[in-house]
Amino acid sequence: MFLSATGSVTAVADARGLALLVLEKCEAGQYASLALDTAIKRNNLSPADRALLSTLVYGVLETRLTLDYAIDRLSENKKIEPVVRNLLRLGLYQLAYLEKIPDHAAVNETVAASPARAKGFVNAILRSFLRSGKEMPLPDKNIDPLPYLSVRYSVCLALVEEFVRAFGTDRAEAILAAFSERPGLDLRINTLKTSTADYQKLLAEHGIEAKPLDCDGLTLAESLPVSRIPGFDEGLSFVQDEASQLAVKALGARPGEIILDACACPGSKSFGLAIDMKNEGTLIACDLHESKLSLVKTGAERLGISILSVEQKDARADRPAWHGFFDRILCDVPCSGFGVLAKKPELRYKDPAESIALPGIQQEILSRSAEFLKVGGSLLYSTCTLLERENGDVVRDFLAKNKQFSLVEERTLFPDRDHTDGFYFALLKKEA
Repeated sequence: MFLSATGSVTAVADARGLALLVLEKCEAGQYASLALDTAIKRNNLSPADRALLSTLVYGVLETRLTLDYAIDRLSENKKIEPVVRNLLRLGLYQLAYLEKIPDHAAVNETVAASPARAKGFVNAILRSFLRSGKEMPLPDKNIDPLPYLSVRYSVCLALVEEFVRAFGTDRAEAILAAFSERPGLDLRINTLKTSTADYQKLLAEHGIEAKPLDCDGLTLAESLPVSRIPGFDEGLSFVQDEASQLAVKALGARPGEIILDACACPGSKSFGLAIDMKNEGTLIACDLHESKLSLVKTGAERLGISILSVEQKDARADRPAWHGFFDRILCDVPCSGFGVLAKKPELRYKDPAESIALPGIQQEILSRSAEFLKVGGSLLYSTCTLLERENGDVVRDFLAKNKQFSLVEERTLFPDRDHTDGFYFALLKKEA
């Protein structure tokens, strides 16, 4: 690995060096999944190095605040340049969380990757951590539980405060602890091509343990890249969290109906709807970003879905020809995402105040979509957040203004209780 004069990573030769490069890109604002995929595609890594790279990147991102708290205390709050801080994060993460990596390897590799001016400093910090017995320092919970929860679970203080206000301290900690567990992988089975039982048998034949979900899905004991999932390329399954599957099931799509997915990308809910329709009827999948719709099209083709068409459309925009046209509508609206912290570590450090305008947008989408629904039709409003202002508050505001709609079902799924993503959905019916 080589470092520029400014300390920026310019070339790498191993998983640890690539991890540093990916973390640097994340610091610049790139999504971890995209930066990681790019690094893997551009480098000829062994399967073991690919696994280590993913573990290091996601591990550091998921524990970044915890690691920084320790680094600041070990360094006595010394100002540390970004590349050195990322190196220390990588080294400390290996020492504190990865039991299979020998301590000497974690220290030596981290020091070797450091710029010459920082080698002694990095070595001193990591060895000081070892001398402490790998004791990860934390704020005193008895003095103030909020900083403790923030550092312990590596979630920004503002989001911790939001959760504590909503759920109380003990319940908030249970939710944060659940977000810290590495999620498995849930699959929706394409029953147009196979059955859940047959697909579970296929996985077992390849040594992959899977258990049935409360829908046409399976959950794998470990998260695997889709390239290692038998039958995936042939369209026998697709990735979809159980919470999302339950939301699609709640809408109750039937063969022969005309259905709209108002905010479709990346497409898993559209695919689930088409399968529930037995590939009979009409399904229109819309999204604001036309570039993303190609993924929906290719996914539908892989799954053998022919009733799905895609259309670029702002879900808030009117379409007079669609008024009263659809039997069912899915509104999986843009949201803060504060129910999927386990899968999107960047959201751990996002201030909820940045999402304060979202309820207004969500209300616009819901109100517009309602105009497109037939009398007697059903509409499902859903989010992947736990913030009530984006969930029940939006639905209650809509119902107060639209008396012809009634609430049929409302459910919030929690990672600690339901072992799914944090998710909300409300099924509404349009009366005469």
